[in-house]
Amino acid sequence: MVLGASLAAGNCVSAGAAPEAEISSGPIRVRLYLPDAKTGFYRGTRFDWSGVIGGLEYAGHNYCPQWFQRSDPNVHDFIYDGADIVAGPCTAITGPAEEFVADGKALGFDQAVAGGTFIKIGVGVLRKPDDKAYDPYRLYPIADGGRWTVKRQPDSIEFRQELGDSATGYAYEYRKTVSVAGDKRQMVLDHCLRNTGTRVIQTSVYNHNFFYIDRQPPGPDFSLTVPFRIRTAEPLASSLVEVRENRITFPRPLTGEDRVYLRILGFSADPKDYDIRIENRRLGAGVRITADRPLSRAALWAIRAPLSIEPFIEMKIAPGAQYTWRITYECYTIPKGGD
Repeated sequence: MVLGASLAAGNCVSAGAAPEAEISSGPIRVRLYLPDAKTGFYRGTRFDWSGVIGGLEYAGHNYCPQWFQRSDPNVHDFIYDGADIVAGPCTAITGPAEEFVADGKALGFDQAVAGGTFIKIGVGVLRKPDDKAYDPYRLYPIADGGRWTVKRQPDSIEFRQELGDSATGYAYEYRKTVSVAGDKRQMVLDHCLRNTGTRVIQTSVYNHNFFYIDRQPPGPDFSLTVPFRIRTAEPLASSLVEVRENRITFPRPLTGEDRVYLRILGFSADPKDYDIRIENRRLGAGVRITADRPLSRAALWAIRAPLSIEPFIEMKIAPGAQYTWRITYECYTIPKGGD
């Protein structure tokens, strides 16, 4: 299945039926949105278009249902409208969802002049309209979306994007495979980024992990643990979150316009520290996130809907070389507790 490229970015959530697919094993079922320039669920210019997870189900729990009620092209990031959360075109995505960032921007953005081009991996060649600073929530025109190929199997989907920009010298082949295996309770994301251009690709990638288990807001029933003693980049200025040793908890449910953002330190250069557990004791549901590459950065973002742990991986790829990484999501149950 080959999907066409777009000449301009559209609204994030399409008016028509967005193309999607489902893969399943015995215990796990995953629903994915497919990249499509005209009718795709996500057509923003921030997150990777491949492997957008619309639902991850295990043991009667949905780990990442849609966390916003609607999308509006006039919204910058997201806003609260009474009981609704309204997301802008570049934010209205479900998770896990990945974004490539190069020094907080996109590849070649600083070098591009107004009217020139830069690269957003997993999206395409973007046009720089003016001299304003890079804004991840801005919907940039897509000059070339590259060539997308999707290969579907009952238990896996492979996404491949081939893209090149002679104006910048950047070119790559990016492949992501989302799979579930046999009777394992795991969803696996395998990645390979091959540099087919003339310039070094130096970037990081993180997964936003919009976990919203059974639509429960972050609160006392949730906990997040890692294998290292957590240090924070700044002193905790909020009573909305607590950090003790290797554990993060929420003293009360997040409500209204509550927001938590916490930069996490304390991890080593060993991939074993990329090992994150999110559990809800009332639901009896948990998920463990591991990777085969070390953390380069980590942060926690949470509002009254998703609880998003954001682990970063750094890479530097010479022309002709490639970089691979694997992220594994293992769902499990725990004894239920709480009132």
